[in-house]
Parts: sequence; structure tokens; C-alpha cells
Amino acid sequence: MHADGVRVVGTSTLRRVDRYSGFLEQAEEALGHPVEIISGIEEARLIYQGVIHSSPGIDGTQLVVDIGGGSTEVISGSGLEADALDSLKLGCVRISEKYFHGGKLTAQRFDRACLAARLEIQPVRARFLRNGPQRIIGASGTIRAARTVLSAIAGEPVDITLAGLEELIDRAIDAGHIDRLQLPELSTERRPVFPGGLAILIELMRAFEFEQMSVSDGALREGLLYDMIGRLTDEDARERTVRAMEGRYSVDTEQAARVEATAMLLLDQVAESWKLNDPDDRQMLHWAARMHEIGLDIALSGYHQHGAYLLEYSDMPGFPTGEQQVLACIVAGHRGKFGRNSFYDETPGTWGRRSKRLTVLLRLAVLLNRSRKDDHATEVVLRAKGDNISISVPLTLHDTGPLTWADLEREVKLLADAGLELQLERLDESDQV
Repeated sequence: MHADGVRVVGTSTLRRVDRYSGFLEQAEEALGHPVEIISGIEEARLIYQGVIHSSPGIDGTQLVVDIGGGSTEVISGSGLEADALDSLKLGCVRISEKYFHGGKLTAQRFDRACLAARLEIQPVRARFLRNGPQRIIGASGTIRAARTVLSAIAGEPVDITLAGLEELIDRAIDAGHIDRLQLPELSTERRPVFPGGLAILIELMRAFEFEQMSVSDGALREGLLYDMIGRLTDEDARERTVRAMEGRYSVDTEQAARVEATAMLLLDQVAESWKLNDPDDRQMLHWAARMHEIGLDIALSGYHQHGAYLLEYSDMPGFPTGEQQVLACIVAGHRGKFGRNSFYDETPGTWGRRSKRLTVLLRLAVLLNRSRKDDHATEVVLRAKGDNISISVPLTLHDTGPLTWADLEREVKLLADAGLELQLERLDESDQV
């Protein structure tokens, strides 16, 4: 189909895959596209967008629930905005394997499965009931399958009800074994994990005190589509997240803008020689420059490490886990020692060398703006070929900013530890364009 925009995301199962297993590399090679592993909270955000865009609007708060194989997402919101999100380690595959192993279906096993679901849901229950939700909407496999079966039994389209779920559980117990479970319109692929899904679903409705649940045709996939559309406009959730983090951590936005402008100038000069032509490279450097000082809100000492920790482990709507790791890597390396063996080996996919080179650009941009005022950083000329780098700075900067020059001389030694050769040159006025 020659699609121009493709996103491949992994959820609960891939969140638990050993990053050194080689699976992701093989998957990316087979698909021809990078695989983004998204956090449970990001999955919840995208599900909410997919459901809300696919459902009739109402005034007031609504709950959205999605039961997957390894996790269950619960979201509360009004309109297009979610105000509470959670991802529970509770999925139809997990519950079915643990409580219905061997395919046996008994009342005692259902009681245990329901209790396990209740224990996971109860701690978050109050938070999602706080705003008095007006309706509950379900999405994805288990919930759609339950609606399909109940509608087939009723002979007409119906919503999911508590009474209907109780009837399905009774039928499962009467069957006694998964191989004998005959429910109309239930696919053979869904049948082995359906009992676990039923236990989770009925406990969700009991916990949130709803007798009836409507079902959405939209979910994660549709949410991803709307998110991709947003990235083509000014509604990119990642940009909103960056602005929110700048405000939350009291970032000096004027200094961030100076560093960003210098970093972009340097990137433009070496993008071709360093193979940093991908739009993602520019975006990563842009975001890293905007947020490189967020760690200052915690402590001055080691602020780059504090910032990296925040970027890697915060809930950042719009950012897949891999992008957060790359940002954390660039911010962690933007000052101080810059050794050969470091976190660049931990970055996903092809980001290793690229993130290292982006870090060099951010390091230089930060040094050139150490005065925190508009000087001559825009007159700097950078050249790069492999591991050899040369930077030419105006004589005025050398004369009026001796500390900046001293920092650059120190940077020569720090980059040498990482196998990079940096040469410093003075640029007189006749050389400037």
C-alpha cells in the first residue's frame, strides 16, 4: 500500500521481553519499521483517544476500560481529555493461565480468579469514582467478544450487563472444561482466554458500580491513528508534554531557547556528514535542549543525572519508552565525563551512534551558551567527519568569553575519552559569513 506513515507499537508482553533477547531487532528487520514499546500509561492514553473519537459524546465524566492479554487499562475523562489513567497488571491471558490451567472451569476457580481481579482493582477504585462517571465504555478483544456472545444469545444487539456476565460464567461452569465450552459466536482463538477475561470484566463492573457497559469499536489502533494525525499538526502530544515538564520543573525557557537555537545550528552544519538527516534526530535534539536543565529543580549537583532519571521514568504522554530512553541518554551525557562505554549501548534500535552524536551537539551548545545571554554562539562553525570534529569560534567570543574558551579546551580532553577528536579554531571577522 506504500504507506507514508507507519507506527508499530508493543504493549504488555513486549514490556516484559528481555531487551537482550534479540526479539525486537528481528521484529524490526521483518517489519521494516521500528517497534515502539509504550508504557502502560501511554497505552491507556491512546486507548482513551481511540474510544472517545469512536463513541457518541456526553456531558460529564466517563470511564473507559480495556482488557488485554497482559494488562487492563482504566481511564477516566471528560471530552477528549483524560484526567486519570492506570494500567493494571491484570490480563485475560495471565488470569486464564493461572486460575484455569488445564482448561478446568469450576465455581471455585472463578471465585479465585474474581478475587485476584478484585485485589488489583480495589486500590484504584476510589480515584476513578471521584468525579462520578456517567457511563462506562469497554474496548478490545474480551469486551467485544462478550458483547458478541450476549447479542447472539439475545438474538439482537445488546450492551454488556452484570446479569449477562453472570449467565456466561454459569454456562462456563456448567461446561466444566474449556473444550466443552460452547458459546455462540465465540471464536476458537478467543475461547482459551475467555474465562479469565470474564472474571476481570465482571469485577470491573462491580467495582465501578455499573449495571451496564457500552462497547466501542475504537481502541488502541484508532488512538494511534489520531495521535499520528496530531503529530502532523500542532496537537502533537509530545510537544504538550515537553511544555508541561518545562513548567513543572521551573525550566529557564529563555536559556533553553538559546541552547536549542545553537544546537539546531550545529546540527544543520553536520547533518549530512554525520548522517543525522532523519526528522526524528532533529526532534530529539530539540526536546533534549528544551529539557536539559529539568534536573536543576531537584539539585544543582549532578543535575544532568537527575534530569535523565526524570526523563526515563516519568509518565510522558505521547512518548514511547524508547524515545524516553534516548532523551534520558542525551541529557545524561550533556555535561561531565563522556566515556566510551556508557548508556549509548542501551538505547533502542539504531539510536546508539546517533544519540551519541546528538549528545555531542548538545554539549557544545550548552558550553557556547554558558553566559546565559545572547553572545556570538550563532557565529560558530562546526565540521565533522567520522570521529573528527572541528569547531571555529569568533575571536570576539575568545576575547570576551575566556571561560567559554577554557570550557571548550576541557571538552577536547573529555571527548577524547570517548574516542572523539575535537579541534578548536579561532574564526576572525573575514572568515565569518
